[in-house]
Amino acid sequence: MLSKRIIPCLDVKDGRTVKGVNFVDLRDAGDAVELAAYYAEQGADELVFLDITATHEKRKTLVDLVQKVAKELNIPFTVGGGISTPEDVGILLNAGADKVSINSSAVRNPKLISDLASRFGSQCVVVAVDARFADGKWEVYLNGGRLATGIDLFDWILEAERLGAGEILFTSMNHDGTKNGFANETLAKLSEMINIPIIASGGAGNMEHFADTFTEGKADAALAASVFHFKEIEIPNLKKYLKSKDIPVRI
Repeated sequence: MLSKRIIPCLDVKDGRTVKGVNFVDLRDAGDAVELAAYYAEQGADELVFLDITATHEKRKTLVDLVQKVAKELNIPFTVGGGISTPEDVGILLNAGADKVSINSSAVRNPKLISDLASRFGSQCVVVAVDARFADGKWEVYLNGGRLATGIDLFDWILEAERLGAGEILFTSMNHDGTKNGFANETLAKLSEMINIPIIASGGAGNMEHFADTFTEGKADAALAASVFHFKEIEIPNLKKYLKSKDIPVRI
């Protein structure tokens, strides 16, 4: 069985790492470059950097900051926020990213997924999906959770895989920042539907939540922010705990 991956996420706004609850009430969580160096040293398997207001503010990702973060890393590095063209991706890969995460731009222009997959390879293309559960269904949201689309989560993820996505990063907006655990029932359903890896995001509060999302949720990786940024969970301790539960991790 492939090792399960632990992925800290740097949500960046105005050059600083921030964290909120249910996508709002953001608070400062530290310097992005310093945090990146810390996580590489701690044994994170990958790092995700999301410029969370780039799409909403209709601007490109902070390339200079991406370059500074990349210099601190020896692990795979995914960058997202404001990416809408293959040219944007080329700039970020040249700046040190290994993969890109596309969200709103992919929903607005699904052909972007296949364009990027054919040009850079599927392994480079992470389709991030923010969804909220309400009235008995999961709906996809855009612009950092600000804009409802009416699109069904399961339909969209199947389409993203068909178009060439290499991975899905699924964030449950209902669970985000609550520290009550991941959306495992939904993750398990998604895992059964598609053949590409799924990164679970939204809801990590303790080590048990990570174990649960790898077993009950069948996730391939788990992404978290505040529990790592504020040192509520340290990655070496988390990996030892997961190993004690017979969950394969890279130590």
